[in-house]
Amino acid sequence: MQRKLSFYLIILSILLITIALVSIFIGVYKFEDGSIQTIIKIIFTQEEVTPSDSYVFLDVRLPRVIMAILVGAALSLSGTTLQGMFKNPLASPDLIGVTAGSVLFAAITIVLGHYIKAYIPEAVHYSLLSLMSFIGAMITMTFVYRMSTSKGKTNVSVLLLSGVAITALTGAATGLLTYISEEEELRNLTFWTLGSLAGATWTKVSILAVVMLIAVILLINKGKSLNAMMLGENDAAHLGIPVESIKKRIVLLSALMVGTSVAFSGTIGFVGLIVPYILRLIFKSNYYYILPLSTICGSILLLVADTLSRSIIPPSEIPIGILTSIMGAPVFIAILIRFKKSL
Repeated sequence: MQRKLSFYLIILSILLITIALVSIFIGVYKFEDGSIQTIIKIIFTQEEVTPSDSYVFLDVRLPRVIMAILVGAALSLSGTTLQGMFKNPLASPDLIGVTAGSVLFAAITIVLGHYIKAYIPEAVHYSLLSLMSFIGAMITMTFVYRMSTSKGKTNVSVLLLSGVAITALTGAATGLLTYISEEEELRNLTFWTLGSLAGATWTKVSILAVVMLIAVILLINKGKSLNAMMLGENDAAHLGIPVESIKKRIVLLSALMVGTSVAFSGTIGFVGLIVPYILRLIFKSNYYYILPLSTICGSILLLVADTLSRSIIPPSEIPIGILTSIMGAPVFIAILIRFKKSL
């Protein structure tokens, strides 16, 4: 089993690296000496390259590609662990309102941040947006979990209705903030609503990389535990699985991953729904495979979407959230059809 998983991870990693290299080469700006030669010069040799080549590669393309990889992994891993915990394929961050809650708190920071900063230490100012997004994701996650779970069992109807209620409420509040916002604030709010990786910087990449490192260390080896929890939380507890500890870890880390991703890239929906669903078709409900593979597959999906977003109608960009929604809507419909047939 371990050898088979390693094989899949190696193949997907090679595919991810290949797509990343292609993505770096694609764009309105063309490197003067040819893409591969320029990158080799920048990374491995001391030969001079033009300032524009160096800037585009090091400060525009490379951080954007890495950001796509990290955000895709974060959203996919979050969706996978939530679906395993709730034992339901519809439990993705955007469908149960977690993303909407995170966006609301990001909107509060954008519009009212100058008031909030007056009451907090200056050292927190730069990370305020990420912190508020995390708080929003955490609050909505906890609310949905408490509302839909009773005696260790999740009520699917309550889960979805709670998500609808949260999304409607936070959407109304975000709309109000949009209405009272100034011109610059309105542009920033539009960015969060549609989603984009254009604002990627090395600072943002570093913060998200730390978040993902923590999440991967604490979650990636919990596949067998999630498999046991699929049998029922009581049965899993009898097998020695620390159910409550794992659930708290999933809630906290999912909120952290979603909150940080939304803070840096805006609303990018359906990644946490598409990837686990496709992997579940292949590996059934074996989270020993699904959990680690979803991380790389999420990176591949978002990297492809971002590459398409800036190459379909150059020099303009299609907001990446629009593309992921186009990809995700048919998958969501397919899930509903399977549910209907199983009734």
